[in-house]
Order: sequence, then structure tokens, then C-alpha cells
Amino acid sequence: MSLRILLVFISLFELTIAFGQEGILKGKVIDGTSKEPLGGVGIYIDKIGAATTKPDGSYQITTMPGSFYIEYKFIGYSPNAISPLILPGQTLVMDIELEPIATELGVLVVSAGKFEQKLEEVTVSMDVIKSTLIQNKNTTSADNIMEQIPGVSMLDGQANIRGGSGFSYGAGSRVMVLVDDLPILTADAGDVKWNFIPIENIEQVEVIKGASSALFGSSALNGVINFRTAYPRDSARTNVTVSTGIYDKPKRKELVWWDNANPMTSMASFSHTRQIKNLDLVLGGNSFSDEGYRQLEKEQRHRFNFGTRYRFKKVSGLSAGLNGNYMDTKGGYFILWQNADSAYHPQGGTVSDFHTKRLSLDPYLIFVSRKNNKHSFRSRYYQAVNTNNTNQESVSDVWYGEYQYQLHLKKDLHITSGVTGTYAEVHSDSLYGNHVSRNVGVFSQLDKKYKRLNISLGVRGEYFKVDTAETKSNLIISKDTISLPIYPVVRAGLNCKLMKYTFLRAS
Repeated sequence: MSLRILLVFISLFELTIAFGQEGILKGKVIDGTSKEPLGGVGIYIDKIGAATTKPDGSYQITTMPGSFYIEYKFIGYSPNAISPLILPGQTLVMDIELEPIATELGVLVVSAGKFEQKLEEVTVSMDVIKSTLIQNKNTTSADNIMEQIPGVSMLDGQANIRGGSGFSYGAGSRVMVLVDDLPILTADAGDVKWNFIPIENIEQVEVIKGASSALFGSSALNGVINFRTAYPRDSARTNVTVSTGIYDKPKRKELVWWDNANPMTSMASFSHTRQIKNLDLVLGGNSFSDEGYRQLEKEQRHRFNFGTRYRFKKVSGLSAGLNGNYMDTKGGYFILWQNADSAYHPQGGTVSDFHTKRLSLDPYLIFVSRKNNKHSFRSRYYQAVNTNNTNQESVSDVWYGEYQYQLHLKKDLHITSGVTGTYAEVHSDSLYGNHVSRNVGVFSQLDKKYKRLNISLGVRGEYFKVDTAETKSNLIISKDTISLPIYPVVRAGLNCKLMKYTFLRAS
């Protein structure tokens, strides 16, 4: 009898322990299309926030046994929900896929605040061009696609947004042009060589219409154009494009300078993306030939680019890579024509022959912590070598570096801070002369979302030195004037959601 009582007590004790044991729910959340891990996904148990996924998409939740309603939510993706039964002491593995929201208002942009936001929630006026439009327009140079954006016009290669930059050729840029968040301005004329931008590998183009100097510096007084290149998705992809065109004869027969065959243009480009274990690889190339509609004014260029990103296994959230782009261009051009009846003939029958070489190398290092805070270091070396037969040669070098820290706090509060540095040299005995410039910038921006309201506040300080000239500004405190070697810039922005598809912005 005592043995039976002992067995009953043991059974009741084991049952009590079993019911007292907690269960574990863990797994991984990935993109349903690309199969890439999603970090920062919010996990809600019975509509109460329980956890967020790590940068590698993994998560683990310890909970009491029972049946729960669990939701997985992430910006730009449709929520996914499950109702699992977690038994005492059980470890339940649930891998979740989230599908991207395929709506125009679901477009995610980075340029506005240097972190991913919904297009409709940014505090600046902004447009996005997708890669499909670039391909469908048979774009041969990046400037050809810019005028597809309302409010953006091109004048002799200079971007002008809503008439705010005027004409400033050779005097620096009023619109900052970026490739993967890094400036692509030359050191000599401070302009953009649009045909150097790798349009064959562009994922999307983000255009900010309005002053953005707090985050991007004084070259962004009239706005920002950011070309974001593509990275591999779920499977290897290869795109090949071949095109040709022909110049028609002008109405005035005396302007025709060719004999039988009309001048032609031709272009061939390719892009290839693939994942090799933890390595993302992107390759691209473009070859373009233009015989020109003006005599001897032709152009031939060849461009090759690559992108790499390696995700470290042993250090979760750490990735590094190197991107590069090289272009070789040869051609000729003239300014003065022979006479009114021979406008397509160069004066004297000769042209200026040029040969340019351009190279950019972009090493970078990114670390995302378990709390989804982000450290990033990006840099770029950009060299332009211009040679011609008119003794107007130049060599320019730009070294650019940026460290950035993004702090993501609770209640949709984001703080982005960083420091940038630029060193540039120009060597040109006959055209520009020899010059050295330096630039240092420190910036910070706060972005807060509160219900229907998005608020943005930013400040930046910049120091310039070109040869011996340098920045000077005066700060008046009471009656005292303090001379500073930096010039401050302050920006504020507001976005209010009035109705489902109606937003009011002020910047």
C-alpha cells in the first residue's frame, strides 16, 4: 500500500513539474521572394510585442505552455500570423516567410533619412525611378532618364530641380549626385559625368526635391539624386541588352556630310547577379558607339563594374565588400561650325580628340547589432584622367570617407549621426591649374513617427579649405562675436497623413 502511495506522489510531482515547464518558440524570418533573412521584424504574442528578429533573421521566445496568436510584422511586407500550441518543455521551430507588399505606396527609400522608410512617410518631396523604366527607355546615359521626373530638367549636363540651382557649370554642383550613397562629383569641375554611372545595374533612382544639406552637405542645396545599384535575390540572374539606332538626314541637303550610309549608334550591355554561399556578387558591363550627326564628332566608350558583399557567419550582423567601376572613353567634339550652310562641319576640318579614363573603388564595412542599431563605414576613391590634342589635360583624385551610426529606439524614434571627410587633388598645368581641397562634415538627424505625424530635425557643420581659402562664420552670443571655422546648417521637416492616400509635407 505504501508503494502505491509513493508512486502516486511521484506521478503527481512529475505532472506538476511538467505543467510548470516553459516552452520555447524559435525560428527564422526570411523574405518570401528573395529568401534573404529579415532583421528587425516585430513579433507580437496576442497583440503584445514580444521580440524582434536578429540581423540574420533568427528569433527565440520563451513562454508559458498554451495556444497563442502570434503575428510577424515588418515595414514593406504583408504581416504573417500563426496559432501554435506550445507544450510544456517543448522547443517549437517555426520558420516564417514574409511577402513584400506590391503597391506603389509601399516603395521603400533610403536617401531621405539614410534609413529605410516608406516613400509616402518621408518629410521631403521625393520621386523614385525603377529599373524597369530605365530598361524600357533604352537609356544610354543616366542623364537621359532624369527628365522623366517631374520638376527635374537638364541643361548642358547640369541637373536642375524646380529651377532652384540655376546654371553653374564648372563652379560646383547644386544637386548632389550619389551612387550607393557616395558622391560621384569630379574634383576638377565639380560636375557629374553621367555616362560613368552604371545604368545596367541600377535597382532604383531616388530623387529628393529640395534642400538636403543637413545630411548630404552643401552640394545638396537644390536636392539629391541617388542611384542605388542592385544586389542578388533568390537566384542567379543575367540580363543582356543590345540596341542600335540611325540618324536621319536633315531637311537641308547642304547639311549632309556623309556619303551613302547614315551615321549610327549601337549599344550592348549586360548584368549578372548571384549568391555564392555568403558572398553576393554583381557584374556589369556596357559598350557604346556613336558616330554622331556632326562630322568627326563621335564617341566610343567601354565600361565594366562589379559589386561584392560578404556576410560573416561567425559575427552576426557584420558584412563587408568592395564595389568598383571603370570606364574608357574616346571621341571628338567641336564648338565652332564651318559656316551657316555647313553647321555640321567643324571649322577648319578638325576636331578636339579626347581620351578619358575614370575609376572608382568603394570599400565598405557594415555592422548591425542585435538591437538593430547600425554602424557603417563607406569610402570611395575616384580618379579622372582627361587627355586630348589641344593641351587641356587634367588628372583629378578624390578620397571620400563616411562613418555613420544609426540608433533605432522604441516608439519609432531614429537618430542618424556621422562624420564625413573629403580630400581632393587637381593636376592641370594648362586648364585648371594645380589645386588641393579638403572638406569635413559632422551631422545628426532625428526622425520621429507619432501616429499620423512624421517629424524630422537635422543639423550639420562643415569645414572647407580650397588651397589657402577656408570656411569662416560668425556666431553672436549676447554682444560677443565668436569666429568659427565651420558653417552650420539646420533643417526641419514635417509629414502629416490627412487621409489614406493624402499626405501634407513641409520642409
